[in-house]
Amino acid sequence: MSDADAMTLDPSTLDDHDFAVWAAEQAGAALLRVRVEGLEGKALKDAGDAAAQAVLAGLLAEHRPGDAVLSEEAADDSTRLEASRVWIIDPLDGTREFSEPPRDDWAVHVALWQDGRLVAGAVAQPALGETFSTAAPRVVPARTSDRPRIAVSRTRPPAFVEALAAEIDAELVPMGSAGVKVMSVVRDVADAYVHAGGQYQWDNAAPVAVAEAAGLHCSRVDGSPLVYNEAETSLPDLIVCRPELAEQIIDFVKRHGID
Repeated sequence: MSDADAMTLDPSTLDDHDFAVWAAEQAGAALLRVRVEGLEGKALKDAGDAAAQAVLAGLLAEHRPGDAVLSEEAADDSTRLEASRVWIIDPLDGTREFSEPPRDDWAVHVALWQDGRLVAGAVAQPALGETFSTAAPRVVPARTSDRPRIAVSRTRPPAFVEALAAEIDAELVPMGSAGVKVMSVVRDVADAYVHAGGQYQWDNAAPVAVAEAAGLHCSRVDGSPLVYNEAETSLPDLIVCRPELAEQIIDFVKRHGID
């Protein structure tokens, strides 16, 4: 969306898919501004978290006032458990990467849960200049690599994923935030993202919404469904992969576990 479009946009005319895109991109623009203010380290991380949260909270309060919100950067309001519509947001996913310019592997997550399922989502990667969303789902191309590629944390790849890679002869591809890892599968930069090191609903709701719309397999590591707007915000493990790899990955986890 261009700056001119954003200036003339009437958010009341947007459906939930396009609103998620617009909101994520507005927060992303604020983050890019913060990134050039000369801050470093923790000061830059804190300023980014605060700026993106302020943008998203303000837009949701103004344009979706009847909906509940679950955000990493705000106190959890238990009334969301009785709501039929809940926006699940991560204003800045990949704070470490954001604080290390010119890295581009950080993101803004905006997802809508409605009546038991994710119905819309957007993952903006502002430094990459791209937004992936359910408004215009990607068609994942045929696999371009001979060996499966598994996206992993650049700082703490789980040992069980290294064992999985050895069993299926996969290549590990290190990168930043959870959203970026899921989008790497959507973009054909990786073929799978397998995680069991602890996450929360806001870490993967929007990425999963986008990945499902693109036709990818999304589940817990044991193959069970990912469930959102639960009282417990922890959602510690997931698999996002090309459908043809799902059975192989889930079978490995069932045989070897994730310890």
